[in-house]
Amino acid sequence: MKRKRRDVDLQAAEQQDLEPLQDDESSDMEEEEEDDGNKTSGKKSNVMEKKQKVDVLRVTGTLKLSRRELYKPPTSEELNQLKETENLFHSSLLRMQIEELLKEVELKEKKRKVIDAFLHEVNDLLNKIPTTEQVDITDQSRLPKDVKVPFLQVPYNVKGKFQYLPPSSTKVIGSYLLGTCIKPQINVDVAVIMPAEILQTKDNFNQRYLRKRALYLVHIAHHLSKNKIFGSVKFGYFNSNHLKPILYLSPQGKDEKLVTVRLHPCAPASFFKLTRFHPSRNNIRVSWFLDQEAAEGGNNDPPTPHYNNSILIDLVMEQHLNFLFNIATDFPGMKAGIEILKVWLLQREFNKGYGSFNGFLASMLVAYLLSKRKLNKMMSGYQVLRNVLQFLAVTDLSQNGISLFQGTDDSAPSLADFHQAFEVVFVDPSGFVNLCAEMTASKYKQIQYEAQKSMEILDNKTVDGFEMLLMTRKHFIQTFDHVFFLKNLVKLQEGCKKMKLLNELIDHGGNYIVAILPHLLSLLTHGLGQRVHLLSHSLIQTSEWPIDADPPKHKDSKHLSFGLLLNPRISTNILEKGPPANTPKAAEFREFWGENSELRRFQDGSICEAVLWKGGNISDCRRIPEQIIKYLLHRHMDLPNTMVWYAGDLLDSVIKVDKGSAGFEERIINVVKSYDDLSRKLWNLNGLPLNVTAVQGTHPVFRYTDVFPPEPVKPDYSYYKRDKENKCLLPSEDKPCPVYLPALKVICHMEGSGKWPQNKDAIQRIKAAFHIRLGHLLDQQHELTCQPSATYVDVYKDGFVFRIQVAYHREPQILKEMQTPDGMLKYRDTEESVQLEWETVYLPYLTSTLHGLQQQHSAYSGTCRLAKRWISAQLLSAEVGEECIDLLAAYLFTQPAPYSPLASPQTGFLRFLNLLSTFDWKINPLIVNLNGEIKDTEYAEIKNNFSATRNQLPVMFIATPNERKTSIWTKRRPSAPILQQLIELASQSLQILESQLLDPTDNHDLKMVFRPPLEIYDVVIHLNPKHIPRYLEAVDKPKVAYCRGTLKRNAAVKFLKLPVVDYDPVQRYLLELKSAFGEFALFFYDAHGGNLVGVLWKPQAFAPQPFKTSHVNARMLETRENGLQIIPNVEAIIEDFEILGAGLVKSIEARTEKWNI
Repeated sequence: MKRKRRDVDLQAAEQQDLEPLQDDESSDMEEEEEDDGNKTSGKKSNVMEKKQKVDVLRVTGTLKLSRRELYKPPTSEELNQLKETENLFHSSLLRMQIEELLKEVELKEKKRKVIDAFLHEVNDLLNKIPTTEQVDITDQSRLPKDVKVPFLQVPYNVKGKFQYLPPSSTKVIGSYLLGTCIKPQINVDVAVIMPAEILQTKDNFNQRYLRKRALYLVHIAHHLSKNKIFGSVKFGYFNSNHLKPILYLSPQGKDEKLVTVRLHPCAPASFFKLTRFHPSRNNIRVSWFLDQEAAEGGNNDPPTPHYNNSILIDLVMEQHLNFLFNIATDFPGMKAGIEILKVWLLQREFNKGYGSFNGFLASMLVAYLLSKRKLNKMMSGYQVLRNVLQFLAVTDLSQNGISLFQGTDDSAPSLADFHQAFEVVFVDPSGFVNLCAEMTASKYKQIQYEAQKSMEILDNKTVDGFEMLLMTRKHFIQTFDHVFFLKNLVKLQEGCKKMKLLNELIDHGGNYIVAILPHLLSLLTHGLGQRVHLLSHSLIQTSEWPIDADPPKHKDSKHLSFGLLLNPRISTNILEKGPPANTPKAAEFREFWGENSELRRFQDGSICEAVLWKGGNISDCRRIPEQIIKYLLHRHMDLPNTMVWYAGDLLDSVIKVDKGSAGFEERIINVVKSYDDLSRKLWNLNGLPLNVTAVQGTHPVFRYTDVFPPEPVKPDYSYYKRDKENKCLLPSEDKPCPVYLPALKVICHMEGSGKWPQNKDAIQRIKAAFHIRLGHLLDQQHELTCQPSATYVDVYKDGFVFRIQVAYHREPQILKEMQTPDGMLKYRDTEESVQLEWETVYLPYLTSTLHGLQQQHSAYSGTCRLAKRWISAQLLSAEVGEECIDLLAAYLFTQPAPYSPLASPQTGFLRFLNLLSTFDWKINPLIVNLNGEIKDTEYAEIKNNFSATRNQLPVMFIATPNERKTSIWTKRRPSAPILQQLIELASQSLQILESQLLDPTDNHDLKMVFRPPLEIYDVVIHLNPKHIPRYLEAVDKPKVAYCRGTLKRNAAVKFLKLPVVDYDPVQRYLLELKSAFGEFALFFYDAHGGNLVGVLWKPQAFAPQPFKTSHVNARMLETRENGLQIIPNVEAIIEDFEILGAGLVKSIEARTEKWNI
């Protein structure tokens, strides 16, 4: 019934008036009224739950089918659907999800009736507006005083007369009549046809027609604003084009957010000859624009294709609607396909702004594909989506434009004419209008890139294509690796002068921003070259404004946003190699790069032009694109560096200790080099009873994820006390805590042998002997300082301490052995065996795998370090395992959809926060497919196992190739409350950080999200920084530094004693607090230089308990109705906090009184 009624409406719409809206709709089925607070399409709707409810109703409903009906063969339509589901959809679930999505975004019939009634009222009011006398366009003294002209009248003087007369007709156009408009923003476009009597034949010149449009809107706005049926009456720019103001009308009351009617004043379709607006024709005189006397002689004014196109669009609106209606006839899949495409465009922020790819353009593209037989009318909406995305992915409209024109008019411009005037070409059915006239080539390249990625997602069975394509909002700041902004846009006028863009300024009506933008993008694209996969920009958007306010000026635009998708293998190269010397291309290279270009001889003997950029370390090299951009904008456009706000690595400051030290990559490389050398020495040791079979580092530094990689330490002996008995150094009590030197754990696997004992205690003794022997041999053969113990041997090498632990591959199996009473031998996991297996099997595998991931993706290390620093800054590092964070970060690289692979730690951190806050941990496992070892078919098996055993699994479940069922990485932590706290913190941090990074107009404190919320804690223990060895790692760098007992790196000292290893008094203090008071409170601390401990009382610990001698610890007696009871003695506990931390604790602050009983 609905489809039939819509066809009637569309047929009636061929007369292009509002009469079709008066048809009786009583035959329509009554529909449930929508909730006024509809969710935006950007938010996730509960599609799955709704579908499951429908399925349940189908199964349990009272409808009973006869045996014949139950087993009757499927119809041809059902067979087609089954075949389509099998061939195109990965499962029937995707089909159902799309069907539910369409139900969510489509406008319900009951709301459509409300909109129709509102449109009739608007039509009646438009016809009642009185006429005015004819005056000069420049005589605006008689205009209503309460309405400002929504047009930048520069220059002001223009010829022509204007008189307001009621519109000759009003016509509903666009997606509303076609039935393709989608929620949440329903816009109904109405063409208000101005009578021919108020137009003159030469109104195509010098903005006369466009100014008459604006004056026409003034009178309409003045009269409509007085009527109480309107909730708001505002001006705005159509597609943010300042030459095309329109009027926005919203109904009064509860329906104000339901619909916005947009009034477009238009000339009659036949008033102007289309040939007047050929892309090569001029319709704005230079002398008029510059307010000069017209030059004598011929007309040498430049063509004005963009200006011409803006007028042409008004003349062909009716033709476009008729064209789309004819295409949509008997093509039900077109409507669904366009609606899905609109959602796709909305989620990628392509649908609004100057040069956008809006729903109208998507509709015309579907029509083009149908005309070229790339679509047929039997296709479903999903097939339409796939074919459109496939076409966009492989077709470059900036090189090879397309046309819907099928006529034989010789006066119509050719595609070559359009390409000469515009960057992107898509010609409409009239043959004169370029539908992509305002789009830049860079923006189209981004659309093309997104289409390619979307096709990859649709063909990937391991990801939820529906979720990634249609339900996930791709924010600008998370889409690109680096973003930068241009501020103080008024200075772009200087750039226009430097590049001599007068013709472009005339064509764009003086809008220097859109005039210079294509040239700026072309300049940077050429300069960045292969360093970037993609350079694009956010669409310029101008908000609506009150009718009594002046229209926004170009200088009111706050900033321009640009995004870079980096090529990580090339983007950090410090040398830009140019063409060989003494060639024509070399002269062009020198002209482009200016004084930065110089001749260089390369290793192959060639002498070429080259540009050398500054890059002291790897971190500095990541900023080379910033250097290039600032240099090119200054050289070619006279834009000062202060105009550019580059947001590429603004968060690096929280993972740097000081500016003078080497970059973290270099520090990690130094550790790895030393470890590799130690590994070779272990392999080649002479005198071991068994051979070494494997040496595997397990410390986070070996997988490049240590937040602050260790630096080489040379201890100053005079700073320490000496333990002569154990031949080691000890911290001095009267001096600040010595420098923190971590023990870098290394697992050394020994070969199997029949001589290994089968008793666990005996194995421990053998391993202790190996540790002693290893220390002796390393000292004897390589002169390394060693300190053996029963469970490990510490080796001091190159300023680092490596803690070597011997492992025997059968030991975990032996620890699992247990004998039953009847003598049977069984194997069962014990706490000891699980821990050993974790240390010697799982952790080495994870470390080597993530090390390989870092070699593939250089941004992995920085992403993981930022994530760990943030979690630690929230005082939660002890509540979330390091390996868990490493895997969460790894997921972003192994499964980047819907984004491109990461090349920037800052963007990686934003996506980490997004993953943490949006992933549904309750119903989905996080599958981290390291090295691609999990096959497509195995994903379903992991998910099924997860669903079947969900109640026994940890709250955060992470599956990896070698651990798919129990999630050993998160088995003990985080707990459910901690995970919930993390999700909330991640959501708030992401929101704050994105708003800061997208606003270059203010100096934001980006460290804000790295400071913990202290108001949630009951007690805060403030620590003495003198005894915090990692104090320099704090988020807010301390003003005072303490001597930590180290010598300069170039100091010549022969070390005979091991420095103090792994000594952090705060961690020791925390262990004592948890041991003594763990039943009463939770303790939280930032392991990286935190100067406070947060204490959270456990509510259950404060419930009064009956007196027992075994429970009197930290409690006091109290007489109550039930007799003697014991309750926690909070004052004594807090006093004990201070006693335990004597010298370390500075003060204790009780922030709440929740503990009062």
